Formats: sequence, C-alpha cells, structure tokens
Amino acid sequence: MTGFRSLSSGLRARRPAAFGADPAGERMERIRRSPNFADGVFRNPEGAPRPDGAMLEFAKAFFRKEERVRRAPSGTVPVHATTLADLGKPPVHGLRLTWMGHSSVLAEIDGHRVLFDPVWGERCSPFSFAGPKRLHPVPLPLAALGPVDVVVISHDHYDHLDLPTIKALADTDTVFAVPLGVGAHLEHWGVSADRLRELDWNESTQVGGISLTATPARHFCGRGMRNTQHTLWASWVVAGEEHRIYHSGDTGYFAGFEDIGAAHGPFDATMIQIGAYSEFWPDIHMTPEEGMRAHLNLQGGQPSGVMLPIHWATFNLAAHPWAEPGEGTITAARAAGARIALPRPGEPFEPTAETVPSEPWWRGVALTPAGGWPVVEEPVADTPGDATEDTGEPETVPAR
Repeated sequence: MTGFRSLSSGLRARRPAAFGADPAGERMERIRRSPNFADGVFRNPEGAPRPDGAMLEFAKAFFRKEERVRRAPSGTVPVHATTLADLGKPPVHGLRLTWMGHSSVLAEIDGHRVLFDPVWGERCSPFSFAGPKRLHPVPLPLAALGPVDVVVISHDHYDHLDLPTIKALADTDTVFAVPLGVGAHLEHWGVSADRLRELDWNESTQVGGISLTATPARHFCGRGMRNTQHTLWASWVVAGEEHRIYHSGDTGYFAGFEDIGAAHGPFDATMIQIGAYSEFWPDIHMTPEEGMRAHLNLQGGQPSGVMLPIHWATFNLAAHPWAEPGEGTITAARAAGARIALPRPGEPFEPTAETVPSEPWWRGVALTPAGGWPVVEEPVADTPGDATEDTGEPETVPAR
C-alpha cells in the first residue's frame, strides 16, 4: 500500500500544469447543490449521446491522407493587423466586436471591455509539442490588447481555456466570469479567488455597468486524463445600458435557445459556434445551419441583430473542409434573410452600424472546390439608418 501511495504521489507530481485542478471543499459542495448536477456529474439540458465506436470511425476519417489537405488553408490567412490605437478609439455606436480567431472575441460594450474565451497559445493542448496547432497567428499580442474589465470562459476545454493566456491575464486586475467548478483551474494557475465570479446556469453577476449571465449549453467538460464532469459548461449573456450580446461557447442545438432569447433577448449581436461539427458528435457542436437556427431562436424567431460565426478557421478539430463553416454560414444566412458579419481575424466591426464585414475572405486561401465557388446572392437585411422603402421583396447583392 505504501508503494502504491508513493506511485500515486509521483504521478500527481508529474501531472501537467495545464490539466488544472479538480474542484474540492466548499466549491465541490456548491457543485453538489446545483440543480444541474446529478449522480456525480453535471447534466446537459437535453441528452447528448455519442454513437458507439464514434472515435474509432472519426480517427479513420480524420487521418485519411486525401482528406487532410482540405482541412487547412492553402495559403496565408489574411489576418487583420489590429493595433492598440485602433482599439483605443471608442466605438461610435457603443458596441464593437473583434474576433481574434476560433471563439476568442473582444467585445467593447457600453464603455466596458469583455474578452471571451481568450486563447493566445500556439496549440490547444496540454503539451507544447503536440496537439492542434494554430492555422493563423493571433492578430495582436495579448499585452497589446489593453485593459480588460472581464474575461469570460465558456468551459474548460483546451481550445477555450488556455493556460499561458490565463497566466498572463492573472497578472492584471481583470475579473474572471466562469461556469461553476472552472474556478478551480484558475486558482491553481494563480488567479486570486476574489477576482472570480463563478456561476451556475441562470445565475448573474454585475461588473461595473454590465451584467453577465451564465446560460445553458449542450456540451461537456474535462482537461485531464480522468474526466470527472465536475466543471460546468455555459453560454453567456452580457447586457450593458444600451446593448445586449450572446456568446454560445460550444454547444449542440437544443430547445433552450428559445428560452434564453425569451429571457434575455433580443440581442444586438450573437457569437455562434458553427465549426468543428461532425456526424460523430452531432449533439455537442452545431453545423452552420443549426447555428443560424439558434440565432433565430435567440432573436424570438426574427432575423434581427447580427450573427458572428465563431469556433472555426483557427484550429483543425474536425474532418470537414477548412472553409466549409464559412460557406455554410453564408448559405444559411441567405435562406433565413439574416444579417451576418464575416470579419477577418482581428478585424473590428460595429454590429449596429449600417455595414459590417461581408466578404468571404477565406476563398483566396482555401482549396477551390470542384466546380468553383458558388455565386451567392445574399439578402440585404434592413440596417440601422436604412431609409430604403421595404417592398416586402428580398433585396440581393452578389457576394464577392
């Protein structure tokens, strides 16, 4: 027994720091009291079963040589060279979003700066030498981002919770809003407990003049070799004095989007996961079509606000072609008559302005599909300040 204990202690000592820490003590007691925790694990609002043998079949598809080339850009991704000076100018309309790649978004909302799922690391992995590597550089160094009022984390997977990024932010005075249990990782990495706002679903916190609410999502959690399902996953609503925004985190489609929209919407902008989907995990990640459906649900069934597609283009995490999520989002938006923003990584835009980035920028650096790129006729949704008479017929412009 003594030898076993010594072995266990030795293994714990070699545990990578990126694995984080398991919840314990009062944090674990709070988890046990959660209405979303049952039989020793957090539960999804709707079940999320995985097909038998899914990972084996996925591995066969993922590592098929002829498919690998389609899952990465064929050229250099045109990252927008954002500067601190650009971000130092306040947004004209009070709301500005800057997509940094994957699910990382800087939101400047009613005088506050909120950073969602910041990942500045080179790999989304516990190891520096292995794991999915960036397909494009970060648009600007983390230190050049300027002060951040709140860092919001959706869940503890490596492509959303990044150790080197958190360690850098731990040296600032920012507040961290995280789902229940995730605070254990952050404290383990040097974030003081008094800077944590750890929320269960449908709980809110106030930071300055904005409120942040953790809302349900359909996903799962885990960082180490032993997934205890003791850390919650969430989507987030952020509301300021004039604007409201929504960040989906990672989620499969579920009926709860309508409830979130009814309770907190409509939103000036939604940031919706539309990449890394697969037939092997249909219940935990959305396709572009499902992402658009979620956006409409959040907006009370109306194609209002702007949808920003996230969780794509930065890491190779699924077997679909690299450009497919972007193309699928254009198609879904056209069918719904919805307004979408298609910024390059690092390109700031204001969702309530008359125009938002709409160029399919990826086409210049993606493998051209057989038959060429589709000529997409996009509906032009009414925008703030649009004095054009609404005839009831969809206006269209070709995507360039």
